[in-house]
Amino acid sequence: MIPISDFIDHTLLGPTASETDIRKICEEAWIHQFKAICVAPSYVTYAVEMLEFCPVKIEIATVIGFPFGYSTTRSKVSEASDALQNGATELDVVMNLSRFKSMAYLSVREELRTLSELAHEKNALLKVIVETAFLDSFELYTAAEICAESGADFIVTATGSAENYSDEETVRKLKTILPPHVRIKAAGAIFTPAQASALVEAGASRIGTASGISIVSGL
Repeated sequence: MIPISDFIDHTLLGPTASETDIRKICEEAWIHQFKAICVAPSYVTYAVEMLEFCPVKIEIATVIGFPFGYSTTRSKVSEASDALQNGATELDVVMNLSRFKSMAYLSVREELRTLSELAHEKNALLKVIVETAFLDSFELYTAAEICAESGADFIVTATGSAENYSDEETVRKLKTILPPHVRIKAAGAIFTPAQASALVEAGASRIGTASGISIVSGL
């Protein structure tokens, strides 16, 4: 059985997170062998340095267009290029929900395809945050289809910055919609081992959470 730690993106994206806080989550990821850490772009280089000699591979994820996703494609590409150059191995890109809600699907798809190609050129993963709490059933299907067509490696349920959460039903729906090569990251308000385990059972391959220690320790 795969340990729950292997599913966790240990995340710290708060606006007041200090270098000391980032060091702490790197140490926790090292000790508990989390799958990844997710930090703000300005801390990617520092996180790479902190985990350089870790005996297990811990992915370095960062966010692009966070938290609302409505920056321009040029801005997102610049941010992504900088993150990759600094050592990020995974990009959690916020889909332009405003454009999506305007039914500018081609524009959204092309933006994500550009970012997907950029990430894959550097052997990095593209994870697209779609904010499922704001999508109805048709929009969820459409967003999943766009992510798959754009070359995304993951669809992510939430940024965790809004009043949103991950539920098992949404993960199951996504599992039935997405092709097998596009995985699911459940994120947003995941605090307990029971929540994390239920989401994995529903089909999530990653759990994005700031409560990684509580989850693995069973607290």
